[in-house]
Amino acid sequence: MAEFEIAFDETMLHEGGYVDDPDDRGGETYRGVARKFHPAWPGWKIVDELKREKPDSFADLLDQKQELQTLVASFYREQFWRPIRGEQLSDQALANELFDTAVNQGVGTAIRFWQEALNLLNRNAKDYPEIEVDGVAGERTLATTNQFLQRNRGQSDRLLKVLNLQQGARYLEIARKNPVQRKFLHGWLNRIRLN
Repeated sequence: MAEFEIAFDETMLHEGGYVDDPDDRGGETYRGVARKFHPAWPGWKIVDELKREKPDSFADLLDQKQELQTLVASFYREQFWRPIRGEQLSDQALANELFDTAVNQGVGTAIRFWQEALNLLNRNAKDYPEIEVDGVAGERTLATTNQFLQRNRGQSDRLLKVLNLQQGARYLEIARKNPVQRKFLHGWLNRIRLN
């Protein structure tokens, strides 16, 4: 079964450290946790304390706070890994992709992409029946994923390509609709792998 730590470490390569960019829809962010969307996250207390104590160097010191790193990992496990049921996926690459998309585009979006990709790859329901695209990782989504993997000798390559294409299309749509967000496009595209 897929391991959280592997998916988490891969995603953290994209999330970086402390950022407070006024153009970022999440506002002040630490390792991808946006204060605007998660103001009650207990890690903010540690960030604010360091900000008061060392206003000129606090951002460089955050990564050294072990308690803060534990809170980051717990946050990602609860908010993103569990809702995609990562621990129940037999394919680590698929779990990594779904987790990263959930972190960057939302859990519901990641799961809808997953469900739609399974439907698109079912050869007009010859391989397995269509599933509802509802944004919830239920038993049917997991069972259909297992059917897909069995039919494809345990390989998730095609599924991963479709997921990455959907993710990329959404990034382009965001950049088209909101030119201010275009400055983030290069970083977003680093999350997409088509090989």
